[in-house]
Amino acid sequence: MSEQIRIMRSKELPKELRDRIVARHRSGQGYKRISAALKLPKSTVASIILKWKKFGTTRTLPRPGRSSQTEQSWEKSLGERGKEEPKDHCG
Repeated sequence: MSEQIRIMRSKELPKELRDRIVARHRSGQGYKRISAALKLPKSTVASIILKWKKFGTTRTLPRPGRSSQTEQSWEKSLGERGKEEPKDHCG
């Protein structure tokens, strides 16, 4: 693999690049040298290394909080309610 990876403008770095950052850190390189070699901000390099130290992985972890998917039973009840005739509340 070539030393330079074309980085697309997205929020997440490719896993190969995150693994390369950790490998360079484990070989003894500092944040400044890693960021210069890979053309990334020092803060990005630091956050990836800190995440690796804390969680032991560079993969993307699930975010905290409830899943945005609705439960099947809830969807079923919503579907049944949509079929009902509208009620006249005007007396």
